Amino acid sequence: MNGTSTMLDFLEEPLPGVGTYEDFNTIDWVREKSRDRDRHREITSRSKESTWALLHSVSDAFSGWLLMLLIGLLAGSLAGLIDISAHWMTDLKEGVCLAGFWFNHEHCCWKSNTTFTDRDKCPEWKSWSQLILGHGEGAFAYILNYLMYVIWALMFSLLAVLLVKGFAPYACGSGIPEIKTILSGFIIRGYLGKWTLVIKTITLVLAVSSGLSLGKEGPLVHVACCCGNILCHLFTKYRKNEAKRREVLSAAAAAGVSVAFGAPIGGVLFSLEEVSYYFPLKTLWRSFFAALVAAFTLRSINPFGNSRLVLFYVEFHMPWHLLELVPFILLGIFGGLWGAFFIRSNIAWCRRRKTTRLGKYPVLEVLVVTAITAVLAFPNEYTRMSTSELISELFNDCGILDSSKLCEYVNDFNSTKGDDLPDRAAGPGVYTAMWQLALALIMKVFITIFTFGMKVPSGLFIPSMAVGAIAGRLLGVAVEQLAFYHHDWAIFSGWCSPGADCITPGLYAMVGAAACLGGVTRMTVSLVVIMFELTGGLEYIVPLMAAAMTSKWVADAIGREGIYDAHIRLNGYPFLEAKEEFSHKTRAMDVMRPRKSDPALTVITQDTMSVEDVESIVSSTTYSGYPVVVSRASQRLVGFVLRRDLIISIENARKKQDGIVSTSIICFTDYCPPLPPSSPSVLKLRSILDLSPFTVTDETPMEIVVDIFRKLGLRQCLVTHNGKLLGIITKKDVLKHIAQMANQDPESILFN
Repeated sequence: MNGTSTMLDFLEEPLPGVGTYEDFNTIDWVREKSRDRDRHREITSRSKESTWALLHSVSDAFSGWLLMLLIGLLAGSLAGLIDISAHWMTDLKEGVCLAGFWFNHEHCCWKSNTTFTDRDKCPEWKSWSQLILGHGEGAFAYILNYLMYVIWALMFSLLAVLLVKGFAPYACGSGIPEIKTILSGFIIRGYLGKWTLVIKTITLVLAVSSGLSLGKEGPLVHVACCCGNILCHLFTKYRKNEAKRREVLSAAAAAGVSVAFGAPIGGVLFSLEEVSYYFPLKTLWRSFFAALVAAFTLRSINPFGNSRLVLFYVEFHMPWHLLELVPFILLGIFGGLWGAFFIRSNIAWCRRRKTTRLGKYPVLEVLVVTAITAVLAFPNEYTRMSTSELISELFNDCGILDSSKLCEYVNDFNSTKGDDLPDRAAGPGVYTAMWQLALALIMKVFITIFTFGMKVPSGLFIPSMAVGAIAGRLLGVAVEQLAFYHHDWAIFSGWCSPGADCITPGLYAMVGAAACLGGVTRMTVSLVVIMFELTGGLEYIVPLMAAAMTSKWVADAIGREGIYDAHIRLNGYPFLEAKEEFSHKTRAMDVMRPRKSDPALTVITQDTMSVEDVESIVSSTTYSGYPVVVSRASQRLVGFVLRRDLIISIENARKKQDGIVSTSIICFTDYCPPLPPSSPSVLKLRSILDLSPFTVTDETPMEIVVDIFRKLGLRQCLVTHNGKLLGIITKKDVLKHIAQMANQDPESILFN
């Protein structure tokens, strides 16, 4: 093979950068998948040639499982670190341990000789007033504790917002809307990078410890996806292929939920139902493995010291009665109403933050919300404790040794059988707790609206569950007292005799938590599985299903979108929702560009344009690719070439290939037309041309076009008429058209 032919047949070897994507662009799923198939075919065919090639083939097949193992280990370890740190820093607001400042309140009192009822009052743990004043009683001590609580909360939140603002702006929020968008094929560089991972891990601990109404569960999905993305760089297969990397991120999201709730199967279903766009069977198995390893790692760390993966693990054994489905469905209705109200209010507030001067002062906003939260939270013991502890308390079924106010019933021990206590009359402690919980409910409902979406990491799972758990516990105690005082009523007479334990208020709290979480996120299957993995209550699947379905129906009747989809639309991410139906009777010619009034479509001819002509087209337009035609007169389509590939190839040819000048002809075919001997070298770019672009005719109904974009993950589709190129439809055109048909502003579909 002589030198000239190798030189002229430029780009036989792929160039670095060709086939990659710019920031804020959509990947071409079809191209990525076909590249992976080609790579796989080549490895398989080579594996028969030598032992080394066979080993390479085996290691390539095994690399996916190894990657899942590493993601599970890293995500589980980080989750354990976050849990332990957040637990300690939350308790730091109230006091410090003299035995060692690194112990939280519970661990500090483990070695103490105090009785079970006084287990929270051990001598090793000192509140701030005891430490500073020497005593913990009286008004002055209360004010000092109050002040320290607010100061610590403000310090934690200030540090969190400054770290996010200064080092990783992408570390704020829950991250799930962006991860959904990234998994659908959009590229946001740095969103899953190492800085985001480090800052999100640190600031998540600070934000949770500051006592703000937010959870760590959503952000843990973002943390796990960051781990997945960073570890992908160790394996060429995933580093160089964006579609393969998204399969890994789907599995990482499952690992994130697995460690957030200690629910491996729920995590896999969450990834499938809520975040993933493309989820082949192979990804299902790998997600399962990653979730298993992550849960196992967290279990080994044992962050809560109770051998459970979550703080609010409970076990109920009392069966529920069919008539109890009525209050469960009422909780479902409450969850749906609260979900719809929360989404509307939160989106309105976030839109206001975006469009007014409020958005320019993120630090001030965080400090004001923290101050209001801390000042309102301290007087009420149910808002002062961390939200996870509150949910744990609400889920708890009262036993003989419980010293909580919620368990202060009037005891009549003559009728007790074993550990199951009968339904009893509520004592003064229960009534006080009811008032405090009602106030806590009102505070949580409103403060969460302003907290979610601030410039600190903030999850929504825990606050939503807290609202539902409070409402459920209030209803549960009400039903319990009704049954106790009126057991002769027709509805109770058959199954609730005096002295029996018929109603479990903790179960109502659990059902309420599921209903509110379902109302906000619109999860169904994964939600029920997460809840029963969380609580170990298999016999309560039916109440949970009833509440989850009711809350989804009620919330969907008021507004179709869940909170994550609403935030995707608010931010203008190019996300094509696979669950929505397109029911309008429009055609491809109504959506394609150019329209009748626009200038003609920008095209490149296959073998008549010079390097200079192509460069001027590229510099005068901002399109991400150009159709290649036989000639401008015929407009017969040859293929499609991406702008980035063109720029990189021409730059590289000018540097490395002799004879390439501005007047050189660019040729996209195998056989270039003969040129006069004096003319400069031809630049062959056939290898960067996509010879099989997707085309539809101008009469194709838009519902079919939308379906093609959804199912195949296309970036663009060319429109032809009788074989001639007419125009182009991009993913953004489709999204704008859908917005227009839904009477929304089509210009909002631009990444903001």
